[in-house]
Amino acid sequence: MLETIEVSRIKRFAANTAGRDLAVGDIHGHFTRLQAALDAAGFDPTVDRLFSVGDLVDRGPECEQVLDWLAKPWFHPVRGNHDDYVVRFDTCDIGNWMYNGGSWFAGMPLAEQQDYQVVFAELPIAIEVETPGGMVGIVHADCVFDTWAELRRELEDPERPGRLKKVQNSCMWSRSRVELNDIRPVSDMRAVVVGHTPMKHPLVLGNVHHIDTGGWKDDGYFTLLDLATLETIPATPQKLEADWQ
Repeated sequence: MLETIEVSRIKRFAANTAGRDLAVGDIHGHFTRLQAALDAAGFDPTVDRLFSVGDLVDRGPECEQVLDWLAKPWFHPVRGNHDDYVVRFDTCDIGNWMYNGGSWFAGMPLAEQQDYQVVFAELPIAIEVETPGGMVGIVHADCVFDTWAELRRELEDPERPGRLKKVQNSCMWSRSRVELNDIRPVSDMRAVVVGHTPMKHPLVLGNVHHIDTGGWKDDGYFTLLDLATLETIPATPQKLEADWQ
């Protein structure tokens, strides 16, 4: 079982003055496809950075490549609900996880599983990125608060572990914004970037950008979001269309 370790639940990045900052939707063990999308976008790993909304593993054939990607100095993910399965592999609902793509993990020796667990436990729940237009936040599923400051306070409060678990779960699991077509912005942020809910096209509700366009699915593609311009690569018309049901 994972020993308790102190990790930062929110990680902040200063503005990138040398290159571009891009964000990508759920990866789900399809790193070859992701690399092809980066190549097509002219991604330069010497100056550019890639931020991920999480769900790095499960469902795809290349899940074990995740450790190589996490070692890249320009790759910065938050923890998604599938990544959290790895953190909780010895306490989670194993049947549900296996049903949702976790079989790649099941046959590993215990020592290797524990190595993955330690690495994934270090992934932050939220990321803040400074951009020329203002601060951009990244979480896997949603910021369920009216302000990012409130989310930050909740994630940094060590005094209420039960409440903290609930807030973390909302960051990794909530679909309420999409279900309710909630266009209220997270008022103190320029933008918030999320994945978790597969879309046929990128979707913006208020200032929350949903960018999981199913790059891990046979009929999907990876969307990259330029955090400075908030433009998508490839450029697509905004449509209020989701296929998460």
